Amino acid sequence: MPTIKEIRNFGQTLKNVLNLDGYPVGVRFLTDDFPVNDAIPAEGHRYCQAAMKARHGQHILVNADTISCPAAARAFGFRQLPEKLKSGKGLVKFGITNVDSVGKSMFENMPTLEMGQIKSIDLFPLNMAEDIPDIVFVEDKVEKLMWILLGYMHSIGGKRVESSTVVLQAICVDSTIIPYINNSMNFSYGCYGCRDATDIGPGEASLGFPVNYLPEITEHVKYLGEKAIPHSREKNALRTLQEKDNQSTSCESQ
Repeated sequence: MPTIKEIRNFGQTLKNVLNLDGYPVGVRFLTDDFPVNDAIPAEGHRYCQAAMKARHGQHILVNADTISCPAAARAFGFRQLPEKLKSGKGLVKFGITNVDSVGKSMFENMPTLEMGQIKSIDLFPLNMAEDIPDIVFVEDKVEKLMWILLGYMHSIGGKRVESSTVVLQAICVDSTIIPYINNSMNFSYGCYGCRDATDIGPGEASLGFPVNYLPEITEHVKYLGEKAIPHSREKNALRTLQEKDNQSTSCESQ
């Protein structure tokens, strides 16, 4: 397990090498009600909104009393799911599906923590960590996340990486709870909720992984940054193709 100082350095390294627009976020599950120093209570926030603020440099605390999203509240074991969501009718109302049973199934199969398993959630920029997080969450452009995914793949010996989503609860379930339950990386294209409630861009996505993978992921991202990342971003192969196309067009016009 990395030390707090190492976690801060790893977070800053990922941001610098990949030129992330925000900070990697540390997510810590708390099983007591003790206050967290310097953390801002996320009154009336959805979990994805709290993660957004942590991504932009704030230290945020979420609990059963402050979380506003009913689906995330159930996912974290804070409150039971409202009947309208549980029945699937809520997703029909939102225009996500036109079949109650589909919406019902989407919630029935939602990975969750046990009711009362945690008391609160501490979210903070990784490079400002004061405690060791359980999960590291990153939201950014897909190309940047790709390199983190490659670093994770390297840490597990080159095995193919699978992910799970129903395009609901992208930040709370897909990028936080599933990595915690499965002790593995999970990634998501986003969802209706987070795209409505946060500043996530149309070309951005999210992923999460247990903190124990952070050292190997960071070290491999540093390695990728020496050659693979700059070479890929230069698009040399595309430039060669374009030059061939231009030459062909020039010859045809003569």
